[in-house]
Amino acid sequence: LPIIDHGSHIVPVHVGNPVHCKMLSDMLLDDHGIYVQPINFPTVPRGTERLRFTPSPVHGSGEIDKVVRAMDALWSHCALNRAEQVA
Repeated sequence: LPIIDHGSHIVPVHVGNPVHCKMLSDMLLDDHGIYVQPINFPTVPRGTERLRFTPSPVHGSGEIDKVVRAMDALWSHCALNRAEQVA
């Protein structure tokens, strides 16, 4: 998945489209019980829309695995581009 590394505990995942960003956020909550904040314009420039994950020490490995599996499935379902990392 296209992770934006900026040296923080916040993990932004680049989506690049406001409709897809909101749709993914809604699907994560509705289908998987995972809340993630969609970040769209004007908070970020157009074309850089992202999902903002905020993991903390209270999230266990099972919860992290659940997020990874859900994101992998939804990314494939929505036919979004994959990348190792976004600058």
